Amino acid sequence: MLDPDYLLKTFSYLGLALIIFAETGLLLGFFLPGDSLLISAGLFVARGDLNIWSVMALVIVAAFLGNTSGYYIGRAFGPAVFARAKFLKPEYVEQAREYFDTHGNQTLVLARFVPIIRTLVPTLAGTINMNLRTFMISNAIGAVLWGAGVPLAGLLLGNIIPKEVLDKYILVIVGAVIVVSFIPVLLEINKRRKRSPVSRVEEDA
Repeated sequence: MLDPDYLLKTFSYLGLALIIFAETGLLLGFFLPGDSLLISAGLFVARGDLNIWSVMALVIVAAFLGNTSGYYIGRAFGPAVFARAKFLKPEYVEQAREYFDTHGNQTLVLARFVPIIRTLVPTLAGTINMNLRTFMISNAIGAVLWGAGVPLAGLLLGNIIPKEVLDKYILVIVGAVIVVSFIPVLLEINKRRKRSPVSRVEEDA
């Protein structure tokens, strides 16, 4: 059910829009395919199964609405969510507030390209009551760059690979995208693990 190729073949545009909405705005959607689904959509365009303009329009709108929903969920239920979720520690809220004060705009845009992070960031932004106008502007920019750029990258790959052998390479390409997408997350986890206990205590204090 999480295979991008299966999802697009079975649910087409509707499945693409709903999954992107859930993956970018609902905390429980963090496990859904995002980048890999968009790359696959671009490959489907290259095969002639989807239209690139329809794909980009749907993804941009779904990504924008998803982040907007995540923001309002954070504003309404943020404290309760962070109090109950084991993997979302309450101290993350204050750390997020300090980070958004300094890097808010670029964080919202860049987070679009990092799995899991793009699901959490809008809810964090809502939880700390980030300025709505600032959030919406960054949300729109990120939605356009990610929602148009990633499918276009998939289309480019599909145009490079001969159509008669494209089916054989789809799973390999999607697998590579998944691995590459998680590199920033793994690097950050490794960075946090390497920090000394003293520096970790000082940061969390």
